[in-house]
Amino acid sequence: MNTLQKFMMICSGSNIHILKKTPSEWNKFAGIGGIVLFTAIFATLSAGYAIFVIFDNLWATVVFAILWGLMIFNLDRYIVSSIKKTGTWQNQILMAIPRLILATFLGIIISKPLELKIFEKEINKQLNTIIQRNKKQLEAEMNGRILQQSGPFETEKKQIGQKIADYQKAYDSASVELEKEILGTKTGVTSGKIGFGTNAKRKQELKEQRRQDLENYQKQTDPRLEYLDKEISKVYANLETERGKTETFEDKFNGFAARLQALNELGENSEIIALASAFILGLFICLEISPVLVKLISSVGPYDYLLDKTENDFRLYAKEKTEKGNALTDWRIGNFKQILEKKK
Repeated sequence: MNTLQKFMMICSGSNIHILKKTPSEWNKFAGIGGIVLFTAIFATLSAGYAIFVIFDNLWATVVFAILWGLMIFNLDRYIVSSIKKTGTWQNQILMAIPRLILATFLGIIISKPLELKIFEKEINKQLNTIIQRNKKQLEAEMNGRILQQSGPFETEKKQIGQKIADYQKAYDSASVELEKEILGTKTGVTSGKIGFGTNAKRKQELKEQRRQDLENYQKQTDPRLEYLDKEISKVYANLETERGKTETFEDKFNGFAARLQALNELGENSEIIALASAFILGLFICLEISPVLVKLISSVGPYDYLLDKTENDFRLYAKEKTEKGNALTDWRIGNFKQILEKKK
């Protein structure tokens, strides 16, 4: 047994002392240990990429990736070592089912960050598409909010403008009628006499009245129009500030969850990427469950018999010690009772 073989056997979660007595089992358990080791290495790389995307910190990435890889390594060792080959085939299947389910979940967890790295170029392009789509959606929402918030002010402003236009129209009409009266233009509302006569004076007064009405209304509504303009400007300023903050956030839309969303959309839009993603996922699931399957489908070997014998010897030894302890206790209690009876 060389050093590499011994290390691989340790990775498989087997008992080295028993394996030394069964050389025919060395290759099998070294192979299982190699799968467990490489699964842990892939888990370390996968966690490292995911943490670097999230925190963008090299030291945090290295520390967490190593811890995650060690945890997966230890968990895989436990899953493999906990399967016993002794007992009926049905019992072995029942023991293996929860371990296979757990290994499948581990395979999914390990594969996703590596998928993100494999399709990184496509994901970056899709992220830009998502950002532009979100910006268009944001623009539509902003326009809707502008109409909603500034709508009452704009409506009131239009009403005041319409009223001013009506006053201006009345003034212009009075001016035209006065000019026609002075020129002697014959219409239904003029006398037809040239010069500044009685009718012209009356129309001059009406024109002056219309001018005063217009100026008075303008003076009355100028503060209100100024207030409405300020409120409308506030609405636009607030929404522009919010738009700027949101666009800054959108430009940084490249986190782990965003990349998962982009990968999901790529799979929905491209059958090739969906198929490749499924193959990668299947590869890591197979890699994760392969030690359990190898242990499950392999025949019972010398190692399994020796391990079962060793565990059975310990069970018998513990039972013997328990029985001896119980018998000794009963003997002491009996002696104590005899001493008490003699004293009486």
